[in-house]
Order: sequence, then C-alpha cells, then structure tokens
Amino acid sequence: METIQDIVIVGGGIAGLSLALALHRVGLRALVLESYDTLRVTGAAFVTWTNAWKALDALGVAHSLRQHHTRLSGIIATSTEAGVQTAELSYGDHEVRCVKRKVLLETLAKELPSNTIRFSSKVVSIEISGFFKLLHLADGSILKTKVLIGCDGVNSVVARFLGFKKPSFTNRLAIRGCVDFEENHGFDSKFLQFMGNGRRYGILPCDATSIYWFFTWSPLHEEDEEIKENPTKLKEFVLNNLGKVQDKIKNVIENTKVEDIICSPLRIRPPWEIIWKDITKDNICITGDALHPMTPDLGQGACSALEDSIVLARHLADGFLKGSEMRDEVEYEKIESCLRKYAKERKWRGIDLITTGYFVGSMQQTSWKFIRFLRDKVFATFLAGLLLKKADFDCGQLNNT
Repeated sequence: METIQDIVIVGGGIAGLSLALALHRVGLRALVLESYDTLRVTGAAFVTWTNAWKALDALGVAHSLRQHHTRLSGIIATSTEAGVQTAELSYGDHEVRCVKRKVLLETLAKELPSNTIRFSSKVVSIEISGFFKLLHLADGSILKTKVLIGCDGVNSVVARFLGFKKPSFTNRLAIRGCVDFEENHGFDSKFLQFMGNGRRYGILPCDATSIYWFFTWSPLHEEDEEIKENPTKLKEFVLNNLGKVQDKIKNVIENTKVEDIICSPLRIRPPWEIIWKDITKDNICITGDALHPMTPDLGQGACSALEDSIVLARHLADGFLKGSEMRDEVEYEKIESCLRKYAKERKWRGIDLITTGYFVGSMQQTSWKFIRFLRDKVFATFLAGLLLKKADFDCGQLNNT
C-alpha cells in the first residue's frame, strides 16, 4: 500500500525528533520513521553547550530541561600519570549542562503532535518517482514523499543513497555510563577530565544525584576488542585503567550498574568527503550524525544536530508555506532551492567540528611522551578553550507562523 507524506524524516533520535519539532513550530507536519519499536533512549547522556541551549530555546523545550540538569561552572583537566591538575577553565557566561538522553528524547516527543513517530519502520530502499521519493519499508509498505530527510545516524541509508561511504573508524572506542546515587553525589558542578597513557575519560554531574561518565581509548590487543560486548568486563577495564585519581572517582564507576554501561566505536566522516559530495540532492538531505559524525572530544555531536534542525526547518518553511498551492514542478524546484541554502549554511560548520574534534582528541589521547608534555604543560588551557570557542555559534531563531 502506498501513502503520500509531505515530509518524511528517517530516524527518531535527537536529530530526527528535534527536526520534527522545529518543523512543527513553523507550521509543517513531518512523519518520523523509527526502526526501533520504541524511543532509543540508550546512550546515557551528553554535554550541551551554549549553542545547543540556543537551539533548545528556539524549540521551546529549554526551560523544562534546565529544571532537571545542573549548570556546570567550568572544567578541570588532570594528568592520570602524574596525578596532578594540568588546567582549569571557568565557563563564565557560557551555559553548559550534562543532559540525559532519555529525558531529552521524551521531552521532544511529548511536544510533537500525535502519530508523528511511526515505530518499527525500517527503510530498506529508496526509489525516485518523478518529483517524489518512494521509501520501501521492511514491512512491505511504501511511502511517497515530497521531502526526504536522513537523520538516521552513522549507518544512514539516506546518506548511502546520496553516495556517501560508511564513516571511518578512528581506531578509538568509547565506554559510557550513568549512575544514580540515592543521595547527593557530592561532586561540584564541574566537568572533570582525565588524560594519560593514551586514555581519556570524564566525570560530569547531570543533577544532584546523577553522574555521567565516559572513557575513550585505542584498542591495542585482542583482549581489548573482546570486552566490547561484555559490560562486566568493560567496567573492570575502566577501573583498572583510571590511573592516579581520588577514590571518589573510582566510586562512580564501581557504583554504575553493568546494564547502564555501553561501548561503541568512534567514527567520523572524512572532511574531504563532505567538501566534494553534495549533502543534499533534489528533494533529499541529511542532518546530524548522518551528515557529520564526529569524535566526542568537543562534545558537539548532539549540539550540532540541534543546530541543524533549526536551520533546516527555517529554510523549509520558505519552501512550503509560501508555495503550498504551487504545481508539483514549481514546488519541487522551491524545495530543492531551500535545501541547497541549508547545505550551504551547514556544510562548513560540520567540516570545522569534525576536523577540530579529531585534532583535540588526538592531542588529548596521545601516547607519545613529547606530545603529552606539550599537552599538559603548554596546550592544556588552549585545548579546553577550544570547547568554548566552538560553543559560541548561534543557529538563529525559527520563523514561527
């Protein structure tokens, strides 16, 4: 059976739901196709910088999220080899919080009109049909759409349709976890970052009782690879590689339930691929991790996806609201023009974040002694400052109708 939709978003993660809500705010209805049978709330938490809060304000959900997440005042970097602090930076006027992924997704979904999200809807192929795109789903159904937007992550079927390759593995893995204490965890409202021996990890309070943590490293031996699918071994691995740190840091890992620990490979889209390829074609485009997968070293993956949603919705509003009665051919050309404007505005932002994040991660997680010396003694404050510099970006407001 074939049905027609004006806008179809593939992927119901942060990128997909924020875009659907942004479109809703400007008066456009979109259908979100999510391959899972429920919201994908795994992934613990993530840092939201000033640029993300500007986007969340534009979406109208920032106030609710602020009530449940502590504002962080600064970052402290520590060498786990020497056991000493190497840098401290105040966030000043920047708004930085660690937001639980589950809370954000549920908040976004709650604001959407009913039946916006269609679960258990996996796209298996895409076909061109005149001015429309046909989406063939795993259940045998077919959707016809005027606009197709890929928000389906690093394994994006829409990105592949546009000719993009699978993102490259950086030879780094990330372990993430979140722990809820019965009482106040006792940590100050600061981002604690630790580096040494080719490893990097961080401790961030989400609120008075919840802590999010991450641990990244480059697997050197087969046993490192074998622990990826075993949360118990992941926990043991982290505890054995914390270096010289206080017992309260170890206590965070020890108190994390194994079911709340995940491991994933870190992938990026090579910047030159975005330079040479089109991130939009005809009435198709990609956003979020489908467009610019990056390492987490800047904490900008989810933040930039939120930026994408505001920019894309703003441009699409011009394509639909000013030409809703136009013929198919004219409307198609208008949509195509709007998507090109979106691509022009977002392309270099993605390239910048991917490149800078990879550079920062390489410096922070290096195993070379001379580079470690420069990192800890010369560049520590500079690297921390890069996080704030990239967070100064303003995606603008939605043109609400």
